[in-house]
Amino acid sequence: MLYCGACMRLLSWNVNGIRAADRKGFYEWFSNEQPDILCLQEIKAVPDQLPPHLKNIPNYHSFWNPAERKGYSGVATITKEKPQSIKKGFGIEKFDVEGRILITEFEDFVLFNIYYPNGKKNKERLDYKLDFYDTFLAYADNLKAEGKNIVVCGDFNTAHKEIDLARPKENEKISGFLPVERAWIDAFIAHGYVDTFRHFNKNPEKYTWWDMKTRARERNVGWRIDYFFVNKDFLSKIKNAFILNQIMGSDHCPIGIELEEETAP
Repeated sequence: MLYCGACMRLLSWNVNGIRAADRKGFYEWFSNEQPDILCLQEIKAVPDQLPPHLKNIPNYHSFWNPAERKGYSGVATITKEKPQSIKKGFGIEKFDVEGRILITEFEDFVLFNIYYPNGKKNKERLDYKLDFYDTFLAYADNLKAEGKNIVVCGDFNTAHKEIDLARPKENEKISGFLPVERAWIDAFIAHGYVDTFRHFNKNPEKYTWWDMKTRARERNVGWRIDYFFVNKDFLSKIKNAFILNQIMGSDHCPIGIELEEETAP
């Protein structure tokens, strides 16, 4: 892969349990990658449960937002540059208790690291997911209206188009590819946000999640449900977007963008 020498490298990864991923080589991978910012979803741990090498990573600032319920959900943002501000939710209890949100503001953009809900369990959870989507969009739109640039990454738990999953027809009545979920991504884009990967890559069979129970990854029967979105006005700063599908350790793989930094005259 070509690297942009003057770019910030932002990565996002649903690790399906940070302690499990660490036993499969997460820290070695991270030490080799050395991204400017790494956003993690589904950490399934509180900071006190982390091994020392993950608690205090040299040359990085780490922010953890676990769910109140143990062993469930949770997000973390690990960054070389210290953010100007950190928020751990939308200010709405029913969403914030699940540890799904970290909002970090930097000089040039606001970064949303989000583990969006899964709606497969029942109608109540699907309604919760759609309500979460709408609440997030209103929050992001308010910041955009203030003139902030927006970068959103994480596990959206929805494949947008038929190209984004291996078996669209078989899954069109399954949460994750329901018309109402896909329509929300359409609406999100209509509000002025861009799917960075699809901006650079229109190819099929590019996925970020595979069902482990059916060993789907071996056959690349997957879904693209992890994304980096940016507001349209910030798109010119994005020089690349990619999927690191060769990286193991979770049922998801990492994704990333390269963002052009302002250079001093």
